[in-house]
Amino acid sequence: MDKLAEFIRENKITEIECLVPDMSGIARGKIVPADKMLRILREWGMPISESIFVQTVTGSYAVEGTIRPNMGDVYMVPDEDSVRLVPWYDEPTAQIICDAFYIDDKPVPFSSRQILKKVVSAYEEKGWQPVVAPELEFYLVAVNTDPDIPLQPPVGRSGRRESGRQAFGIDALNEFDPIFEDVYEYCDQQRIDIDVLSHESGAAQIEVNFNHGDPVELADQAFLFKRTVREVALRHGVYATFMALPMQREPGSAMHIHQSVIDVKTGKNIFANDDGTDTDMFRYHVGGLQTYLPHAFILFAPNVNSYRRFGVKEADTPANVEWALDNRTAGLRVPVSRPENRRIENRLPGADGNPYLSFAASLACGYLGLVDKIEPTPQVEGDAYKKGHKLPRHIFDAMDRFRDCKPLHDLLGASFCEAVLAVKNEEFKAYHMVVSSWERENLLLNV
Repeated sequence: MDKLAEFIRENKITEIECLVPDMSGIARGKIVPADKMLRILREWGMPISESIFVQTVTGSYAVEGTIRPNMGDVYMVPDEDSVRLVPWYDEPTAQIICDAFYIDDKPVPFSSRQILKKVVSAYEEKGWQPVVAPELEFYLVAVNTDPDIPLQPPVGRSGRRESGRQAFGIDALNEFDPIFEDVYEYCDQQRIDIDVLSHESGAAQIEVNFNHGDPVELADQAFLFKRTVREVALRHGVYATFMALPMQREPGSAMHIHQSVIDVKTGKNIFANDDGTDTDMFRYHVGGLQTYLPHAFILFAPNVNSYRRFGVKEADTPANVEWALDNRTAGLRVPVSRPENRRIENRLPGADGNPYLSFAASLACGYLGLVDKIEPTPQVEGDAYKKGHKLPRHIFDAMDRFRDCKPLHDLLGASFCEAVLAVKNEEFKAYHMVVSSWERENLLLNV
């Protein structure tokens, strides 16, 4: 832990936030005085309950199947390369992302960061290096402390709320300049490598593009970016939300994943020939995505709200896994690019997903296509929506498809897959107990 000790000393750090992403991508962990942190790590490691990895988004625990109700401690091992300053505190504070291990040094099999590392390792064993670049969308909304009241856009610098479609609108983006200036500054201080920021189709809906890179590093950045944006928004008196569909009659928020694969020995992109034509490997990767994405859907659309954004043509949300060159009606889009930048854009994942699991699932599907040499369907021509809705329509459908997919279970690990299903079932039970405003509006006096 020499690198961490040096970082603490150089930055006069007094406290450290030790972060572990749970199944939902929520930051769990502990806050520790810096001097105590180093002492703990020298002696053994920082204990935390294994149960956080099967904690639901509502805070309860999944206890089905072989998931034990009284889990013991596992040990948080900080990844020194992930240490960063927390820019919004007055006291010098660091944050560091941790992996989790048992006492025998085996990694916790349902840790989302470990799942992504496992998929990346599968590529590495074949001599490949996967590369990703996410595009993450979110909404700014007015502060709302009553969940029964619908959300609405915040008031901007003009003193008005945005009401129309302002895709790529510069003036609409400038309504919230002070927020985005802080976002860029905080990201720079945390080595979060965001690129382009633009206004999306929804009212006060924003998209941020990340530069391409290593999947684990990019997942770390997306994980920290969500936390950063929510913090900045609160400091400016608004909320930032990554819900898949937070407002009626507005487009949903996605996390599109651009992915490609590099041959480690040659350093070349295996998706394109020198003359720019598609390689067999590219086609196999697309074939794997087409075959397995519907089965991995629970990792891209993990919440009951997630399914509200799909199949809405005017919102550019996919209805299937058709693929085509530069066609946003398709679930799989091939951007126009030079051979060295050839990639496929997976447009299915929602902004509400855990970035570690979304990256892992998307890369896993492509990997299975590569090793099994799965041929894709012909490219779709024109409107891909005409091919029909072929994605899961609700969370039970997604759970059933995930449960029955042995190749994904073999790659991701049976215990992880069982934990996913247990957590999602527990979350749905909590959701099912809620009586909605729609039910009160339409049933109270009519039935």
